Amino acid sequence: MHNNAAINAVHGNAEPAIHLPTATQGLNDDLLVEAKDATELEHQMTLRQALRLYPKAVGWSMLFSLALVMEGYDTLLLGSFYAFPTFVKKFGELQANGSYEISAPWQAGLSNGAQVGEFFGLFVAGYASDKFGYRKTMIAALITITAFIFIQFFAPNIETLQVGYILCGIPWGVFQTITQAYAAEVCPIALRAYLTTYVNLCWLIGQLLASGILRGMLSVDNEWGFRICYAIQWFWPVPIMTGVLLAPESPWWLVRHDRTEDAAKAIDRLTTKADLNFNTEQNVAMIVHTNDMEKKASEGTSYVDCFKGTDWRRTQIASTVYLMQAFCGSALFSYSTYFYEQAGLPTTQSFNFTLIQYGLGVFGTLFSWVAMTYIGRRTLYLSGMGISFILLLTIGCISVTASASKGGSWAIGSILLAFILVNSVYEAPLKNDRDCAKRANVGLIVNNIVTPYMLNPTAWNWKGKTGFFWAGINGILFVWAYFGLPEPKGLAYSELDVLFERKVSARKFGTTTVDPFKATSTELDGPKSAVVMVENVKEYLTNSEV
Repeated sequence: MHNNAAINAVHGNAEPAIHLPTATQGLNDDLLVEAKDATELEHQMTLRQALRLYPKAVGWSMLFSLALVMEGYDTLLLGSFYAFPTFVKKFGELQANGSYEISAPWQAGLSNGAQVGEFFGLFVAGYASDKFGYRKTMIAALITITAFIFIQFFAPNIETLQVGYILCGIPWGVFQTITQAYAAEVCPIALRAYLTTYVNLCWLIGQLLASGILRGMLSVDNEWGFRICYAIQWFWPVPIMTGVLLAPESPWWLVRHDRTEDAAKAIDRLTTKADLNFNTEQNVAMIVHTNDMEKKASEGTSYVDCFKGTDWRRTQIASTVYLMQAFCGSALFSYSTYFYEQAGLPTTQSFNFTLIQYGLGVFGTLFSWVAMTYIGRRTLYLSGMGISFILLLTIGCISVTASASKGGSWAIGSILLAFILVNSVYEAPLKNDRDCAKRANVGLIVNNIVTPYMLNPTAWNWKGKTGFFWAGINGILFVWAYFGLPEPKGLAYSELDVLFERKVSARKFGTTTVDPFKATSTELDGPKSAVVMVENVKEYLTNSEV
């Protein structure tokens, strides 16, 4: 237990125990003081201090995030299978030249089947995680995905495969939401950006694994070449499920369900005794205070309120950030092997380039941890999109001037690798229930429809000219980001709430100083339930061993 007063009491020192507020002793003032102390401690905490204090939280968060290795693995499989000879022969149609091709409508259908499943999975995750907690929701999703993999593995035709991808999309949607929310809630501000970005790293690791396995399976000239790729997915659920069963629940979720004694226990399981200034009681008070602010702000609201008032601005930002990730040209990642092949590279080299690109993606994500420390997410987004615009425009120009040459094909492939490296650096995750609305948007479905038509030789057959389209979208999104994307670096959730309520310009978020405690202390009425919350924490602290 990280409580100086309790330690002093055990050793017989004169310092009195920290006073826990009661209903008759100014609950609100005492609660706000402790919450403010905990918030200031988080702001002053360095990365090294945070790692020493929260190593167990880092480990549990990384364990949860491994579920996204599964999603990254399988989503890469699908896009690459469009260029995988035995897969195309099994599920494609014979062309006049004797080759096989999966038509653009079926490519769009399979990709959007998974997207539709994720749409429902995101909403299921929002409801289930709020009602049952992150751990139980994650375990249910892992059991479900284990069953649905059977459909992919044994699919006799493309229609059955379509059903398999729709159903697998549901637990994928759960993984997307739960992993980010859990990572953001179990760690302090100093670690939050790194662990939410690690979620993206796991997704890339899954794609890197898939690229390597696909490259190795090219030599298998029968259906086992792609079926083994599906079967490998069964490796992940059991070890992840075992770890999740042992993990502590998010203390934020426990506070939201009036279980502050359990929240205190969870915080102790997430931290160490590396810093004796750390106080569990104060940390719980901070969560209670922030939760009380959010409850008052959202009282009587629903998903419809995401489109009203200051919440509408937050919904716009969250949704557009995810549209940026979909419409910046990142669709070429999932279809990259197919794109390389359509750009003129041999099949083997196309898979080699795909393997290299996800290695670069992992490196780029790791580099983003360093970049975020010094320049923040807003600057990363703006610089990343600006560079991406130039690279995509170059791909389009090469396709027009030298598309038929071998050198042109290699140049396009090399520039796409550079684009993927840049993109992996500036993409950053967000969190919370609003993820359900922002991720499940029509833009992602449109993206999966147009990309196959752009690349497929039986449809529009744009090949490398696709770069012009995505470059134009990047230019539009760059303008929006400059005027509309705020900088959240170093800000607590309560501070972000105040900045949005005050309608501060996105360009001034990083330079505007706010005090959420001074701004809200006279407005909070201190619900009676808070008395029970604090008393539960007091009982836990009293009965706990030092």
